[in-house]
Amino acid sequence: MSEPNPKSRRRYDRQFKEDAVALVRGGRTQSQVARDLGIGAWVLCRWIQKAQAGLPQDAPKTLEAETPERRELRRLRLENEHLLEPRDILKKALGICSAQVPAHVSQ
Repeated sequence: MSEPNPKSRRRYDRQFKEDAVALVRGGRTQSQVARDLGIGAWVLCRWIQKAQAGLPQDAPKTLEAETPERRELRRLRLENEHLLEPRDILKKALGICSAQVPAHVSQ
């Protein structure tokens, strides 16, 4: 399996963030809300701090700001990465198998 790309983190819209903060304000614990929503506790804590400071929740820098060409380029890069993964796995397997074959057998 490939490691998660740090640049491809999940993005949450403003309404989701406000709803999560409302759940905590409604009496549920931060850890319980974070676990139920599948988000990190530190992310939820940051949203709560923003709400307590009276700051609006940030809207994600979404695809709306992207041009169609940039969106297509990003999609193709992800597809390329996905297609290269099986090839890389097979190359590693071939290297392992080749290293295990005795020298006198290959002649």
